[in-house]
Amino acid sequence: MESFLFQALIYLGAAVISVPIAARLGLGSVLGYLAAGILIGPVFGLVGAETQDLQHFAEFGVVMMLFLIGLELEPRVLWNMRHRLVGLGGSQVLITMGLVTAAAIAIGLDWYEATAVGMIFALSSTAIVLQTLNEKQLMQTAGGRSSFSVLLTQDIAVIPMLALMPLLGSGQGPAGDAHGAEVAGETTAAAHAETMTEFVQNLPGWGLTLLTIAAIGAIIVAGVFGTRPVFRYIHRARLRELYTALALLIVISISYVMTLVGLSPALGAFLAGVVLANSEFRHELESDIEPFKGLLLGLFFITVGAGISFPRLFESPFVIIGLALGLMFLKGVVLYGLAHLFSLGRRDRWLFTLGLAQAGEFGFVLTSFALQTGVLNRELSELLLLIIAMSMLLTPLFFILWESINKRLSESHVADHPPDEIDQQSSIIIAGIGRFGQVVNRMLQLGGFETTVLDHDLDTVQLMRKFGFKGFFGDPTRPELLHAAGLDTAKVLVAAMDEPKKVTAIVEYARKARPDLHIIARAYDRNHVYELYRAGADDIVREVFDSSLRAGRYVLENIGLSEFEASELEKAFFRIDRSALRELAELWKPGVPISKNEAYMERARALNADLESALSAKYDEMRSGRSSDDDEDEDEDDTRVA
Repeated sequence: MESFLFQALIYLGAAVISVPIAARLGLGSVLGYLAAGILIGPVFGLVGAETQDLQHFAEFGVVMMLFLIGLELEPRVLWNMRHRLVGLGGSQVLITMGLVTAAAIAIGLDWYEATAVGMIFALSSTAIVLQTLNEKQLMQTAGGRSSFSVLLTQDIAVIPMLALMPLLGSGQGPAGDAHGAEVAGETTAAAHAETMTEFVQNLPGWGLTLLTIAAIGAIIVAGVFGTRPVFRYIHRARLRELYTALALLIVISISYVMTLVGLSPALGAFLAGVVLANSEFRHELESDIEPFKGLLLGLFFITVGAGISFPRLFESPFVIIGLALGLMFLKGVVLYGLAHLFSLGRRDRWLFTLGLAQAGEFGFVLTSFALQTGVLNRELSELLLLIIAMSMLLTPLFFILWESINKRLSESHVADHPPDEIDQQSSIIIAGIGRFGQVVNRMLQLGGFETTVLDHDLDTVQLMRKFGFKGFFGDPTRPELLHAAGLDTAKVLVAAMDEPKKVTAIVEYARKARPDLHIIARAYDRNHVYELYRAGADDIVREVFDSSLRAGRYVLENIGLSEFEASELEKAFFRIDRSALRELAELWKPGVPISKNEAYMERARALNADLESALSAKYDEMRSGRSSDDDEDEDEDDTRVA
């Protein structure tokens, strides 16, 4: 027990320390977990041989991840992906397998060893790629969807690969690998599991096929017809933890059944998720499984890092790193060619290529299986495991490389198009036509007012023109562009760009150039409000403040207040908060964290107490039927903050 607690302390402590540092440096959580594993394993030697057993347990995180992905996909969506699953994914597996096999034969491996190596290296890391795509919010891009299609095809391909592997070898594992029911002290559960496994393995071919079809059919039928009664039964107990237990039971039972018939548990979990995608319990399942998925995936990445054999690596570092990079280059060539063939854009093409170039966690499974069946010898299998681990370790760096390439592509895309020549000036200038500025622009144009719109996003400007709205491409922070747009004669400037720093820069310059100009600025948060206040904006609009007020009013209307009462409370909160924000802006100090500004903190606490008292008084006043007209007249200074 003490040993288990010590190991848990080591793994969790390493994750808690390393991952936030990696995230702060912009390296992503995956690289943080891998670094944590390297530190507690090869570097400090805090963990040992148990990491291999723990890795098999942690691989269950991949199963949970695919179950959650399946919950996000309706069967119709999966059917629409069939061309990419078969065409893009199938081509990647077969072409990569063929090229790696040929390369392995060229360096002296026998054909059966080379074929096994080709199958192992044809797969990519579902865990790393999907985790990183979700973290960077790239899953809905064309490159992200294509990557998912290939990963799903690879998971399916594991099934025939496991079936073919024994045909390549003698069927007898190397000496010393035998294990099974002879182990003394075997538990009853383990004995039953061994009996079931032997029963399935002894079935004839047609029997195993029928059992496989029956298992898949049972998952579908249970998902469609069985979940509702079970969830209703669990609901009657009114115990939150039972929902979590049921969610885990669903995933574990499906994984066991799929493993029993020789199929991928991850594939079975994905199938179950798709079946339950239309269920009303989908969100309940997601919330229950998500914490376990994240923890187990993190544990899996730690075990990968801890399992890297640095003594073996240091024996021939250039050879191993060279083989890992050579593998990633070879897979990258295949992936880039397929991305071009399937008409992915330049950015998505590079995301697809760099994201899937590594070997994957199923490579560990296939390598161990190839060793047990005598296809590979121990020395070669250790080399393959090291190459897989090194390629997985390099993958987060490849995503960072993609971000650099994506940034350069964006800059070159803009550089290829010089700023537009502005041939229109009006009394209203709108700098930024994103989700904020476009609403302002449409409202003004519907009111019959002409506007001059500037934006530095070429795609946005071109899309805007397709809808019949005129806009000019260029960086609004450039003084010459603002003057060309009519800064010298304009009456109102709306600074509505997405980037807070650029909004502040526009306000500062415009205020110096035109002290009499009325400036309306979009603020990201309270700190940005204070910056814009100092820069000289006349009206400062917090981008989510009005929508938050409206949401609060809806809540009040649905807990018993009338529409009038809710509206009056909303107005009162708006006026009091705006006045408080103006007062706090005078106490704000640039470059000093708010928590360390004692004068600000003291006044903020006092104003918050005043706000609660004022709103409570306002509510009592409305309930007593007294008039609130006296609150309508409020003295304001020249700056308004919403």
